[in-house]
Amino acid sequence: MILSRRAVLGSSAALLGSAIARAQTFAGSYQPRAELVADGIWLVRGVDEPINFANGGAIANIAIIATDDGPVLFDSGVSLAHGQALAALAFKVTGRPVTRVLISHLHPDHALGAAAFPAQIIHAVPATRADLERDAEGFSDAMYRLLSGWMKGTALVLPQGDLGNGPLTIGGRELQLLALNGHSQSDLALLDAATGTLITGDLVFHNRAPATPHADLAHWQAALDHLETIPHRLLLPGHGPPDPADEAISQTREWLAWVDASLRQSVASGLDMTEAGEVPIPARFAALKFARYELQRSVSHFFPAIETELLPKTAP
Repeated sequence: MILSRRAVLGSSAALLGSAIARAQTFAGSYQPRAELVADGIWLVRGVDEPINFANGGAIANIAIIATDDGPVLFDSGVSLAHGQALAALAFKVTGRPVTRVLISHLHPDHALGAAAFPAQIIHAVPATRADLERDAEGFSDAMYRLLSGWMKGTALVLPQGDLGNGPLTIGGRELQLLALNGHSQSDLALLDAATGTLITGDLVFHNRAPATPHADLAHWQAALDHLETIPHRLLLPGHGPPDPADEAISQTREWLAWVDASLRQSVASGLDMTEAGEVPIPARFAALKFARYELQRSVSHFFPAIETELLPKTAP
């Protein structure tokens, strides 16, 4: 096809207009808000969407926990600018600078905002540090491509402090740390003793279909079994609204069990990956946002391994 000069100029103008509109969207900056959900605990809600340029990648829930030494951040956001905005918000609501940052797991919406903080105040389970050493540069490259200007200045900062199962007291605030796995190879949750607030990271999703890029479904179900044994008054999930009604753990559990059963049935029925991602989603999951999107992602994560497990090998 031969393009006229007018067509080329028109196309160039359209691309320039798109770039200008994109820059104007980016100029909005991060504006996180803190919701007081328990005594001395604030939830900063991520948007209930996949990561995209319009939301700047600010999709993960972040918790701010007040202590006498200064606030603790549970997770750090997706970028330098996001982490800086969260630090400013934590100072605004507590009157003190952030004293500790706890990273729940390796995924970029939770971990790359660590660039806004000194490495010595960033703590994680050692296995999470190993995960970040292995994968964070790749995640960073992907986020720069997807979010462009939102990621300006974001460099990888690895946690320096080690966390593990057991009690942790910071500034007079008693926390019970829970080193688990399943959503990823290493997942941190915690219970605030004073308020009975259980902060789960991405081990629990609420009214949003769970994401599974590094999941081991059997281990994840075991982690949910453990979380169910912990008495709590309020649960703060990694994505979705707070859960005072104690429904989010079972909701996450049921979705994961259905995804596993559905993919196995799809393989057994001879469906291909595209067909497996288009099977009907049960009505009981109608409240879950992005159910189709996450089902199709889970197909890409698990389908080949299930085929290898279930289908007989053909003779050479």
